[in-house]
Amino acid sequence: MKKFLAFLMAFAVIGSVLAGCGGGDKKKEAPKPAADGGKKFINIATGGTAGTYYPLGGALADILNKNLKGANASAQSTGASVANVNLLKEGKVDIAFIQNDIAYYAATGTEMFKDKKVESLKGLATLYPETVQIVTTKKTGIKTVADLKGKRVAVGAAGSGTEANARQILNIAGITYKDIKPQYLSFGEAASALKDGNVDAGFVVAGFPTAAIQDLATQHEVVMVSVAADIADKLIAKYPYYTKVTIPAKTYNKVETDTAAVAVKCMLAVTDKMDADTGYAVVKALYGNLDRMKAAHNVSKNITKETGKDGMSIKLNAGAEKFFNEK
Repeated sequence: MKKFLAFLMAFAVIGSVLAGCGGGDKKKEAPKPAADGGKKFINIATGGTAGTYYPLGGALADILNKNLKGANASAQSTGASVANVNLLKEGKVDIAFIQNDIAYYAATGTEMFKDKKVESLKGLATLYPETVQIVTTKKTGIKTVADLKGKRVAVGAAGSGTEANARQILNIAGITYKDIKPQYLSFGEAASALKDGNVDAGFVVAGFPTAAIQDLATQHEVVMVSVAADIADKLIAKYPYYTKVTIPAKTYNKVETDTAAVAVKCMLAVTDKMDADTGYAVVKALYGNLDRMKAAHNVSKNITKETGKDGMSIKLNAGAEKFFNEK
């Protein structure tokens, strides 16, 4: 009897499934949702929870959920730029915050992506400068890039974007790693090492003011090393993803003069799997709701439509291109 009842139940389930697949009178079918009415799951790769990308990613997810029909966007903490390119490549995320130089390396198969070119990578927008800050303390006597010779210098974690930035700037200045004592430290580790006197200077790539440097400046008299104009010009000529920036006086405690620096840019990247309509909708929603981004982090004051293609180092998504070409 139990087997017979189970058979009847199974038969009833199969019948209902077949009916749902279009069987029977079409007039009795439930109305199908519009093509864009289904849920669009959008995974956004950011960075560490203590960094800038993470709160911005959360704000972007909030914007997309409120402005894109059917969007179900969420931000996730990651290992930042290099890791994010790989997550995009593997189809594990849909949008990623990355540096424009890392995007360039991935698209061209150079630096940490040598022989691992990511041809599917596309850009949505460049957002704000991520400044290459060369920080030291007064007691080291370091005032110029040339003064780094013979010193213990934190150049970034091995294989990181910061390490590539440090190497490129030093090389343009005529300095190789043989001329310094390179320490492969993340910028958090570099700040700690500067505090303890275990390194003499460090490269930090981030929007300013950077919390790690602010913290260092409360305990030591910080010196920000300028990148001379001739070095910056040669650097940009060779690596066009760099731009010149100025770190204003008093950005950090007791730093009373402006600091000439160079910067790469934070950008949003996708792959060619994102269609033009979605790309257009994402950037339109972003630039139409910049107050939400500014509420998430002060660095967002630098995000404007007018600068959205500045420093773009890879091909744009067609929808993003359409948006930026509109007046």
